Amino acid sequence: MPAYRQPAHDVRVGWGPTGAAALATPVTVVVDVLSFTTTLTVALDRGMTVYPFRWKDQRATAYAAARDAVLAQGRSTGSAVSLSPLSVRAAAGVERLVLPSPNGSAIAFGLAGAGSTVVGASLRNRAAVARWLVEQPRPIGIVPAGERWPDGSLRPAVEDLWGAGAVVAALVDLGVGGLSPEARVAEHAFRAVAPRLAEELHACVSGQELTGIGFAGDVDVAAELDRSDVVPVLESDAFVDVR
Repeated sequence: MPAYRQPAHDVRVGWGPTGAAALATPVTVVVDVLSFTTTLTVALDRGMTVYPFRWKDQRATAYAAARDAVLAQGRSTGSAVSLSPLSVRAAAGVERLVLPSPNGSAIAFGLAGAGSTVVGASLRNRAAVARWLVEQPRPIGIVPAGERWPDGSLRPAVEDLWGAGAVVAALVDLGVGGLSPEARVAEHAFRAVAPRLAEELHACVSGQELTGIGFAGDVDVAAELDRSDVVPVLESDAFVDVR
């Protein structure tokens, strides 16, 4: 339905891959705070080229080999380089990184295939992304990726709502208006949590999940508000910093 595009507004927010497709905006920001887009920003801070990939299986191994890239493994494998942003921060000698993610990566590729310019944002680089977005065509779509329940259905993840709202808030602070009600709710959610951001990230479901498997440090990295100036844009099959 046309209403799902939020057509009267310049800044729009929609959840997950279906919401992203419904927005159909020329520029779309993907937010996956724990942890795809956070790890993406850490990798670009280190000067890496990042190849997102939809699947975490043998296809990813072949994909990485074809690009002479390091494949980030799952956290539970104990690999030196994984989706953990701390592992990427500590990695030495990595120039190209394949970063599998069934949420953030899948959404990014779906949007790119539909002709949208795709930007990766987290709490770490939301202000830098907003500064870049001000110069881009309207409307702008912002997509909190969310997570998946065991049955495959979307689990709206509050950290991604906060991340999307952080981008919206930065745009508002730069004088951008025309927010949809969905975007305004995201903005208000971020502003409400901002004074205790790290505490709430640790307390939310996804933060507790990571803490429970020994990765509380990854939540600390995700809470590094405005620590990074990278602007990751998906060009062909890789995210590059376009600032």
